Amino acid sequence: MKELVVDIGNEIQKIFLLEDGMLTEKYIDSKFKKRLEGNIYIGKVQNIVPGLQAAFINVGENKNAFIHLKDILPKNSVTEYKDVNIKDLIKIGSPIIIEIKRDSYNKKGARASTHINLPGRYLVLLPNSNFVTISQKIEDEAERDRLISLVKDMIPKEMGAIIRTSAIGIEKEDLRKDLDTLIEKWQEIIKIEFNSDEIPKLIYKSSEILDKLLIDLMDKDLKKIYVNTQDAKDKILDKLKMWNKDDIEVILDRDTLYERYDLSKQIEISENRKIWLKSGGFITIDKTEALTAIDVNSAKFTGKKDLEDTAFLINKESAIEIAKQIRLRDIGGIIVIDFIDLKEEKHKDELINIFLKELRKDRTKVQIEGFTKLNLLELTRKHICSE
Repeated sequence: MKELVVDIGNEIQKIFLLEDGMLTEKYIDSKFKKRLEGNIYIGKVQNIVPGLQAAFINVGENKNAFIHLKDILPKNSVTEYKDVNIKDLIKIGSPIIIEIKRDSYNKKGARASTHINLPGRYLVLLPNSNFVTISQKIEDEAERDRLISLVKDMIPKEMGAIIRTSAIGIEKEDLRKDLDTLIEKWQEIIKIEFNSDEIPKLIYKSSEILDKLLIDLMDKDLKKIYVNTQDAKDKILDKLKMWNKDDIEVILDRDTLYERYDLSKQIEISENRKIWLKSGGFITIDKTEALTAIDVNSAKFTGKKDLEDTAFLINKESAIEIAKQIRLRDIGGIIVIDFIDLKEEKHKDELINIFLKELRKDRTKVQIEGFTKLNLLELTRKHICSE
C-alpha cells in the first residue's frame, strides 16, 4: 500500500512516499529555489559552439540553457550527427521552442531540448515527433500491442506519444480523453501571441512536484494522503475529483505527520553518507558534479570462510539497499558502484539479476551498463524531480 505524507511549510514543501510503512521517495521543494524543469520557452539562440555541436539558449533566466545537436534533430531521424552541422539548423538570434529537461546544477546551466513532452494521466504527448512507443515496464506483449494499436489509430500523424504504465487495462475512450486533453493543451501553448521584443518568453509552466506525483501514483495503489493544512487538503481533493479518483483518502493531520511509521528516523537515515547493513557491512554514497560514487565495504563482517562467498553475500545485501537508496534520494545521471570484487562470472551475473529485480520497483528509467575492466558497475538513472 502506498501513502503520501505532505508537509506544507511557509518556505519549504516536503513530500514523502511510503510503501507499506517504509520511506521510498522524498522530495524537498524550497519556495526560494526556482525550478525550470518541464517548462517550455520560446528562447533565443545566444551562442553556437560548432566544436561541441551545441548551442546556448537565452530563456530569460540567470544562466543560458545548453542544447546539443541530438536534442534538435528529430528523435526518429536516421541522419547521423556527423553528417549535420548545427549551424545549418539554427542561427544566432533566431527563436527556438525548447523544453527544459534538467535544471541548472552548480555552475552548469539547464539542459534544453526541442523534443517536447507533455505528460498526462495515461500518455505523454510528443507534439514534435511522429512515433508511438510504450513504457518498458509494461511487459505483457498482448497488452503492449493493444495499447500501441489504439493510440496509433487515434493520434494525429504529425504527433507521437509515450504510453505510460498507468494505461494498463484502460479502454479506448479513456485514452482518447487523455490524448484530447493533451492536444488541446499543446494548441493553447503554441497559440500564445507575442512579438520579437518579448523573446525569450515562458509559454508553459510545468506542474508542481505534488501534482506530478499525484498523476504518477493515483493509479498505482495510492490509498492515503496525509496533509498538514486544510488548504492543501482542499486542493488535493479537487484534483482527485477532476480525475474521478474517489478511492484515495485525504487526511488532515496538523501535529503527528512525522510520528507515523517513525518517519523522522527514516528521514534521518536517508540523509546519511554511510548506510549500515544488517550483516555488519556498510555502503557509502558520495555525489560529485560528474557522477555519484557508491562504495561497498565488508567492515567487520566475516561471514563464511570462503572469501568469494562472503563477498557475494555482502554484495547481494548491498545491491538491494543501493537500489532503495538511489530511488529514495532520487539520484540521477551516472552512478558507479564499487562492489567487493567477485572472481566468478556466475556470481557477477546473479548479482546483476538481483539488482535488476530491485530496480524494477523504481518509477523512472534505470540502465545498467555492466562491469568495467576495473570491476566497477556502471549505470545511469533519470531522476524523477530536479535536484
